[in-house]
Amino acid sequence: MEKIKSTTILAVRRNGKTVIAGDGQVTLGSAVVKHTAKKIRVLNEGKVVVGFAGSAADGLALMERLEEKLNKYKGNLIKSAVELAKDWRLDKYLRRLEAVMIAADKNNMLLLSGNGDVIEPDEPVLAIGSGGDYARSAALALYRNTDFDARKIVEEAMKIAGEVCIYTNQNFVIEEIE
Repeated sequence: MEKIKSTTILAVRRNGKTVIAGDGQVTLGSAVVKHTAKKIRVLNEGKVVVGFAGSAADGLALMERLEEKLNKYKGNLIKSAVELAKDWRLDKYLRRLEAVMIAADKNNMLLLSGNGDVIEPDEPVLAIGSGGDYARSAALALYRNTDFDARKIVEEAMKIAGEVCIYTNQNFVIEEIE
């Protein structure tokens, strides 16, 4: 079976606002099989936004686990992310999940992986997925060289990624938190 490729997820924080966007494309081999996939979710009563790349079922399962951790640790994203990463790395079932996530609240932006990674970027720009490098490069250029707000940076960078990456389209889901 050919590998499903999908997802460009981009997160940017500027002036107290965090914006995360995901494109809607899912590709199987050389064919687009879905144009409107939703890879962004709002958790913890609107205080945390998460985007995932990789297997949809695995990404959704991990988001549910993160939400459980957020409930357990009273919305503390860093503590919840670290505990999820530990479980993800050590648990026999979770270890097999194939997804990467970006999770953000009003103060933190984190990349989470099954390798046990919990990474906070040096600059408030993170991207994952097939078109992640394109989106991140464009967002960093806009972040460093314009006064655009976070939403405008995300919108423009995702458009650029969609023009360059064959696994990224222009059907964006965008969520914003303050």
